[in-house]
Amino acid sequence: MSPLLSVVVTVYNEEENVGPLLAQLHAALKDMDYEIIYVDDGSRDGTLAALQSASHPRLQVVELRKNFGQSLALMAGIDTARGEYIATMDGDLQNDPSDIPAMLRLAQSGHWDMVAGNRAQRQDKVLLRKIPSAIANYLIRQLSGVHLKDYGCALKVFHADLAKELGLYGELHRFIPVLASLEGARITQVDVKHHPRIAGRSKYGLGRTFKVISDLLLMVFFKRYLQKPMHLFGNAGVLLFGLGLAINVYLGILKILGNDIWGKPLLILGLMLVLAGIQLVTIGIIVEIQMRTYFESQQKKPYKIRRIHRHSNPA
Repeated sequence: MSPLLSVVVTVYNEEENVGPLLAQLHAALKDMDYEIIYVDDGSRDGTLAALQSASHPRLQVVELRKNFGQSLALMAGIDTARGEYIATMDGDLQNDPSDIPAMLRLAQSGHWDMVAGNRAQRQDKVLLRKIPSAIANYLIRQLSGVHLKDYGCALKVFHADLAKELGLYGELHRFIPVLASLEGARITQVDVKHHPRIAGRSKYGLGRTFKVISDLLLMVFFKRYLQKPMHLFGNAGVLLFGLGLAINVYLGILKILGNDIWGKPLLILGLMLVLAGIQLVTIGIIVEIQMRTYFESQQKKPYKIRRIHRHSNPA
């Protein structure tokens, strides 16, 4: 029989935090039907040994062959999970398992498909963690149209059906709320506790901000143009083609009037804009065909039905 809740914890070199977190999870969830799935993402310390020696009856350990990154480790844990609901969290003791029951109750209310955590009192270094996170949160909020305060909090609870459809790869774990929004999920955010790291080393830094920006461009495309790529490439292509055509018409008139136009930078710009416009329109057509092939070949629908409400006929 499937449990009510699966808690997915991804870890990389968190040997010292395994035992304390398992104890906290047991204390917080002892009154419900749950399982714990730890995903060891190719740790090089004693994390795997600590997990294998842990005497917890509800623990499953997924050992990856190498370090694949947090997104794929999270996907492995979600794919393994059997629960009706799935909670995700980091294994560094900064998330607090005692927040999970309240988040689960909110998810069970039927109003929300995902309940995300907001680290209201974040216990991290200002320069290396808080400032980059604030920048990333602002960019994601403005460009994705999904308005949350904290996108980076790993503590989330959602329906298993939604979690298994997210399509995590690369480093898209930062954009789980955006991916969920693409699936039509109703999302809310609640304040959760956050603790300073006591043991182990943080895997985050300023360099991740640039990765967030590059992945955010992909998310913007997914959010706005995934099912209508021609609106992106076609509009830009028509605009560039129109500008190039206008320049060339202007230069053609100058030529007719007897002016020498050969070798002018404006002529080169006009030709480049025309060619770029044609290329973008062509790319839009090709991507549009690929999207249609994707949906039709896999018999996927470009829409998601939450439920069908039926009214009984009066006697």
